[in-house]
Amino acid sequence: MTTEEKVKYWIELSNYDMETSKVMFKTKRYLYVAFMCHQTIEKIFKAYFSKLMEETPPYTHKLTYLAQHGGFYDLLSEEQQNFVTELEPLNIETRYPEYKKRLMKRLSPYYCEMLVKKTKTLQKWIKEQL
Repeated sequence: MTTEEKVKYWIELSNYDMETSKVMFKTKRYLYVAFMCHQTIEKIFKAYFSKLMEETPPYTHKLTYLAQHGGFYDLLSEEQQNFVTELEPLNIETRYPEYKKRLMKRLSPYYCEMLVKKTKTLQKWIKEQL
């Protein structure tokens, strides 16, 4: 695969996950809204990593790690960095019972709507960098 094909692949997956988060929001599946927002950013970060590094992104779900090792963490605004920090644990917390119960208390419709909006904004910003 060429670099352009890898970038396109990750963008398509990111777009799919973004749409899935919106569907999950409409159906009030808030746990999956959070998970899919994380996945959206993970995959757009992998697209950006692929573009900048011209190599396969590492097999990780850690957003901060991807951004730092891809050389673009410092390009993110403080607000974007804070949002990445907020999203980061949602990949794990949605999977394990000891976290799930606590997370479900936080996942209000308002909070999930904010997650979707901020995810879409960050995804759009990364796409503009590509």
